[in-house]
Amino acid sequence: MPDLPPLSAVRVFEAAARLENFSRAAEELGMTQAAVSYQVRQLEDRVGRPLFVRDRGRVRLSDAGRRLAPAVTSALADIAAAFADLRSDDSGVLAISTIPSFGATWLSARIGRFQVAMPDLALRLETSGRITDFARDGIDVVIRSGQGPWSGLSAEFLMRYHVTPICSPGFVEEHGIREPADLLRVQRLAQDDPWWAGWFAAAGVEPPPGVPQASVLFDSQLEEARMAGAGFGAALMTPLFWREEVAEGRLVQPFPAVFYPPFSLWLVRPEGRHGVRKIERFREWLLAEMAAERARGLVPEAVWTPPPVTIP
Repeated sequence: MPDLPPLSAVRVFEAAARLENFSRAAEELGMTQAAVSYQVRQLEDRVGRPLFVRDRGRVRLSDAGRRLAPAVTSALADIAAAFADLRSDDSGVLAISTIPSFGATWLSARIGRFQVAMPDLALRLETSGRITDFARDGIDVVIRSGQGPWSGLSAEFLMRYHVTPICSPGFVEEHGIREPADLLRVQRLAQDDPWWAGWFAAAGVEPPPGVPQASVLFDSQLEEARMAGAGFGAALMTPLFWREEVAEGRLVQPFPAVFYPPFSLWLVRPEGRHGVRKIERFREWLLAEMAAERARGLVPEAVWTPPPVTIP
């Protein structure tokens, strides 16, 4: 173990550097101003240079202090996060982050069953497409789409991503859509998305040459579903997520052909968090729900065949 300075002095320096005021640092830490000055002097003696410039009763960071302060703040934040992680392992709250299209459709319609099975566990469900910092965001597990695996993370395969055109019943009737090629002559949402070319190929249709017309791009399938349901065009969407809307007739899937982009859905967690009860119970439940979908034949079998990847 390297020769570290006293942690108490480091903690005092962080507060004094952040506030640039020994009196306020003393108040925050429950110490006297003299004790704060003493701890700072200890560090200054250790590094052999002043960390603060004292001027007429006021202090400000010296050049050396400005170099040291960010590293000290970051290190103390990492220590706090590590202890918070240990506490959260035993807490009664499971924090889940998921992509919006999955979280607001398939997962939200079923998560109540998990809550019933685990009544002692509270849930915090966040829908977001941004990259998760597990320690900073206080998240236990995430459900993300991508190719995987990811360094430092354990990623468990859930399903292959799959998309097909979905639109409103009125849109089909209004435009006389009877075969896949008919979609080339109507409004398609995000029609410059290369996945459209993939779907047309899967449906046996040769798209016209040239660059597709630029159109609005959406953050998630939620926005596309609203536009498609209102009759503004056909959107490439995952039928598994919109099964209830299709069953109720609010949306329609005109053709059975689906396209499989090079992405899958994954359950992701830090490598060091195996065996945590609340995470394991959610993992077991989620995999069982996915297996039930497969057994009922509600999705193409190909969706459930994992790509050949090595999970760390």
